[in-house]
Amino acid sequence: MNGPGPLGAFLQARRARLRPEDVGLRELGPRRRVAGLRREELAQLAGVSVSYYARLEQGQSRGASAEVLDAIGRALLLDAHERDHLDRLAGAARHAPRPRRPRPERLADETRDLLRAVDGVPALVLGRRTDVVAWNTLGHALLAGHLDFHAPADPARRPNMSRMLFLDPHCQELYADWRRKARAVVGNLRIAVGRHPDDPLLAELIGELTMKSPEFVALWADHRVTPCDATVYELRHPVVGTVTVTQQTLSIARSPEQTLIVCTTPAGSPSEEALALLRQAGGSGASERQISPRPTPTPTPSPASQPLTPHGAAPRARRPTAS
Repeated sequence: MNGPGPLGAFLQARRARLRPEDVGLRELGPRRRVAGLRREELAQLAGVSVSYYARLEQGQSRGASAEVLDAIGRALLLDAHERDHLDRLAGAARHAPRPRRPRPERLADETRDLLRAVDGVPALVLGRRTDVVAWNTLGHALLAGHLDFHAPADPARRPNMSRMLFLDPHCQELYADWRRKARAVVGNLRIAVGRHPDDPLLAELIGELTMKSPEFVALWADHRVTPCDATVYELRHPVVGTVTVTQQTLSIARSPEQTLIVCTTPAGSPSEEALALLRQAGGSGASERQISPRPTPTPTPSPASQPLTPHGAAPRARRPTAS
């Protein structure tokens, strides 16, 4: 194994955040050259040998027991989300499957029906890598009206919310507190990497953001683990102005790796009125495209026919991103 791996990197980052006084230790001996607890201090708190803990951080040991992980989690003062993340990373280190390129995520008919049922509020379905698998008209208009509404129907053109947040100026300007939203997205990506450490498409996404966004690099290095559940955000929409919404993340029973994101507003609030105006601004065409359309089946060409591109359409456009 080259380098500490995800488990070792997480342990190192969490150890660096702790000060001796955080865990009841007195500052003794020579002055510290780096921030955080020393390895020997953390090992002592966890009740394991220094050499064993060092091997864990260096990615040289994969067999940590549940009891050892529990002790290390207590010593690092991990919260419940971080503790679950530690378990996932340790489990992935024990059972490292051979990476294979995953198939494109599909939108189940039941999920399409669910998205149609919440048409009165902005909503979208995200895949495990934060790709937009589908959105309704209002969700598209609120969060990404500058993009092609039909893009999610083609896996090669699907917008990615993480990529948009860090590389698309429209999305950066949309959130009044962009950094708070960015931190939440990075924390959620950390959870995704812990669950799918061998997903090559997820690794490509992380690599692209690392190369193109210094802000992502700084947040990613922090190793915070935060699930996106329900958070209030102030949006500065280019059409209807300021809108305050609660973005809620809901699990989907038939598609556990996908999530339904809905944006709600208090009844009778100015933000609810703004969403009503946004719906009206969509015009009559909105009623004809309530949900992202189903992908068109790929036709089977006859020997005499000319080759067709996927879906029998023109060559696919490049994925909409901004550097």
